[in-house]
Amino acid sequence: MRMKTSVALAVAVALIVGGAARAQDRGPVTNLPLPRFVSMKASEGNVRRGPSLTHRIDWVFKRKDVPLEITAEHGHWRRVRDRDGAGGWIHYSLLSGARTAIVEKDMLELLSKPVEGAMVVARLEMGVIAHLEECSTDWCDISAGGYEGWAPKTSLWGVKAGEILE
Repeated sequence: MRMKTSVALAVAVALIVGGAARAQDRGPVTNLPLPRFVSMKASEGNVRRGPSLTHRIDWVFKRKDVPLEITAEHGHWRRVRDRDGAGGWIHYSLLSGARTAIVEKDMLELLSKPVEGAMVVARLEMGVIAHLEECSTDWCDISAGGYEGWAPKTSLWGVKAGEILE
């Protein structure tokens, strides 16, 4: 009988801990999913060691629209990381919910339809920042440099695998 009680207690603890882990998948300030992607609204933003003006500035993002991944929230501050994994704390007013992505493949073919072999509309260099219009399971409709077309999601940083945007 004692063994069954221990097993039941272990199961109950696992369920509570599992529930807590799921609850932590949302930001405590915004209740939005964590992690999640945003973009730089400002053309310049200080990245700090901690979530306040008293923390040291480690570097400065200097590229408007660059996609960033929010990994934590604290008051008006968001811990972010870039494509290279570099991160720190930035004030939320410097961020936008507008979605962008960085092209991760050199001379990425932008296609007229989300189908392999569709007409090529343009070719984008690696590192180009594109605006995400919508994404299906495997493809994203993006715009960059006056061109709009479809690109495989695997060639973009700033959108999760399987993420759908409408």
